[in-house]
Amino acid sequence: MKFTKMQGAGNDYVYVSGFTEKVADKSAAAVKVSDRHFGIGSDGLIFINPSENADFEMEMYNSDGSRAEMCGNGIRCVAKYAYDNRLTDKTHFTIETLAGIKVIDLVIDEETNTAVAARVDMGAPILDPELVPADPSAFMMSGLGDNRSIIDRALVVDDCAYSVTCVSMGNPHAIIFIDTPVTEFPLEQIGPRFESNPAFPRRTNTEFVRVLSRDTVEMRVWERGAGETLACGTGASATAVACILNGLTEHTVTVKLLGGDLKITWEGNPDDHVYMEGPATTVFTGEIDI
Repeated sequence: MKFTKMQGAGNDYVYVSGFTEKVADKSAAAVKVSDRHFGIGSDGLIFINPSENADFEMEMYNSDGSRAEMCGNGIRCVAKYAYDNRLTDKTHFTIETLAGIKVIDLVIDEETNTAVAARVDMGAPILDPELVPADPSAFMMSGLGDNRSIIDRALVVDDCAYSVTCVSMGNPHAIIFIDTPVTEFPLEQIGPRFESNPAFPRRTNTEFVRVLSRDTVEMRVWERGAGETLACGTGASATAVACILNGLTEHTVTVKLLGGDLKITWEGNPDDHVYMEGPATTVFTGEIDI
C-alpha cells in the first residue's frame, strides 16, 4: 500500500489514495500502520476517496481501528494531499465526512505550488445533548446549561467534580477548564476516565483547557480511540465554542496545543459556523505491506 505520512500541528496520520489503493480490512490496516514501534507510527489512517456528494471523501480510522467521523487537522492534510498530488487544481473545494460536507480554502506557496495551510468551515456546533451525545442526567444541574445544553455542568469522575461543557463538531467533545498549566495536568490518568464514562454513550474526546487571555488558551486533548495527540482540530474548535459560551474569551481564539497553534473563529450564535485555520505538512511517503 502506497502512503503519505502527514501532520497538522503535530496531529499525524497516514494518508492513502482511495483512487488507486484497495485495502480489504481498513480497520486492521489502521491498527497496523499506526503502531509507533512496529508500523509507520500515527494517530490513525485516512483515505482520500472519490465522492458523489463533494469533491472528495475523507474516510478516517483511529489508531485502535475504530471509525471516526471527522478530524480538523486531518481534513486540512486531506485537502493538501488532493492539491499537491494534482487530484484537483482548485483551492476552494468540498470534502465529505461522516460529520457532513466541509468547505476548504487552501493557502498555496506560489514558489512550490503546494498547499501549506488551510481554512476549514467546520459547520455549526451542536449543543443538544441528545446529538452530542451526552446524558444530561449524569450531570449536576448547576451551571449555565439546561436539558437543551450542557454548559459548565458538574460531572463526578473518580469522586472529583469537574465542570464540563459538551459540544459536538460532528464528533463528541467534553471541555474542562483548569487553573494549572496543561502540561502539569495528569491527562494519562484522567483522560481515559472521561472517554469511557457512561455519561457519553459513544465515548468522548476530552479537552483540558487553561485560559491565558481573552484571545488565547492552551489545551491538551485525550482523543477517543487514540489517546493523547499533539493536536485536535475538532477539539480546538469545540474548545473555542466552550470558551465563548462560558464568557471566557472573545470570538476569535488562538488555541495553543502541544503540536502548534490553531486559530478558531465563532460569532457565538447557534447557527453560526466555526472556522479553523492551521498548517498542513507532508512528512514522508512510502510503501508498506498490509
